[in-house]
Amino acid sequence: LSARRRLSTLPAPSVLAPMTNLSASHGVPPLRLVRGHGIHVADENGKEYIEAMSGLWCTGLGWGNEELVQACADQMRKLSYYHGFTDRRVPVVEELAAALLERVPPQLQRGRVFFGQSGSDANDTQVRLIWCYNHARGLPEKRNFISRHRGYHGVTVAAGSLTGLPYVHGGSVGSGLPLDFVTHVSAPHYYRNGRPGETEAGFVSRLAAELEAEIQRRGPHTVAGFIAEPMQGAGGVIVPPEGYHAAMRAVCDRHDVLLMGDEVITGLGRTGHFWGCQHPTIAQSPDLISCAKQLTSAYMPLSATFVPSHLVEALDDATRRSGMVFGHGYTYSGHPVACAVALKVLEIYDRDSLIETVRTRLGVHFQSHLAGLRSSFPNMVGEARGLGLVGAVELVADVPTKRPFAPEAAAAPLVARLALERGLVVRPLAGDAVAICPPLISTTEQLDTIFERLADAMAQAERELAPWRAK
Repeated sequence: LSARRRLSTLPAPSVLAPMTNLSASHGVPPLRLVRGHGIHVADENGKEYIEAMSGLWCTGLGWGNEELVQACADQMRKLSYYHGFTDRRVPVVEELAAALLERVPPQLQRGRVFFGQSGSDANDTQVRLIWCYNHARGLPEKRNFISRHRGYHGVTVAAGSLTGLPYVHGGSVGSGLPLDFVTHVSAPHYYRNGRPGETEAGFVSRLAAELEAEIQRRGPHTVAGFIAEPMQGAGGVIVPPEGYHAAMRAVCDRHDVLLMGDEVITGLGRTGHFWGCQHPTIAQSPDLISCAKQLTSAYMPLSATFVPSHLVEALDDATRRSGMVFGHGYTYSGHPVACAVALKVLEIYDRDSLIETVRTRLGVHFQSHLAGLRSSFPNMVGEARGLGLVGAVELVADVPTKRPFAPEAAAAPLVARLALERGLVVRPLAGDAVAICPPLISTTEQLDTIFERLADAMAQAERELAPWRAK
């Protein structure tokens, strides 16, 4: 039987859909995707879409890459699975760790890599390792973390607490997050959070003072870490003002607070640099880094947490003194098939100079188109922002005053729906932002098509939203 006929015989929906308004989906057929190639995916009816979000910011090499498929098959035939408990080693896992450590910022190159399966568990790992580190050095009360509103760090209990988006914390569903060891400070969104007459430098100073005040409120002896994406992704593709991360780093250093980098979206070339923290506009210097998503181009689940040498040494000393194991790890930590795929991803990046291409050509072309949307829709686009091959436009009801559309207007979801009708996948985000994040293998011609279809969808949305601008 065909997949469609098999599905038609099912008595009722069987999947609890993630990140979905469950009640709103009643009676609405899901979009079933059945194949993909390059930057395109196709549904069960044969309609093709340009996947301009790389799935969930992750398929950097697009769909159907035969080299990745072969790497996966080869490793499955050789050794399909083994674990890393009690210091079992699989060579491909060690090779990947070494290759990644060659690419991390200097402060992490003498450290270690811990492998997991997702960005959520990578950030959970950061939390747990920092707790272990502080306990090992006699500071067991140093357990609290500070994150930021509109930050996204995952959905597991610890990572979901770090996330600063209400829908992850449960809203009316009530998931009990965030837990009380996490608090949040302001997002570095100058367009939305800057005060009248305030310069970007003044805005940065105010946010640094806010972090200082929160550390003092919690008690410096209790604050273990401050987590920050180089550029906030799911919270709206928010690029911080220059100098922001340096200012936050200075506050952290004054109070022995570790700076936790979350490169789950920005890592592996998305901004035109291997790590988002290396982009000159960002200039972040984290103590730890999490990455996932593009690490395998999403062909296999894999995450990596980079741990500095002084944390590793403290953990090593703790196991020596206690005689116990380092009690953290997953069944699939360092899965050999996932690691083989990631190694092939790095090989393709190097061979095809993908990151340099994003930095010098594709990213420039993309950002030019993005800025053009601000010019083409001066009465609807309040801000166009991004770096490299990722960006967003924020839709507003009144541009001079930055007045947002009423929530009932659902402006960004409307644009996303109209784009989908035109064979283009984009994503609505918090604050009526529409995000675009195409695969790194896109051509300039494909980028042209993406923005042509998006502009057409936005033109229709502008007409349909006209009544809401008067409200």
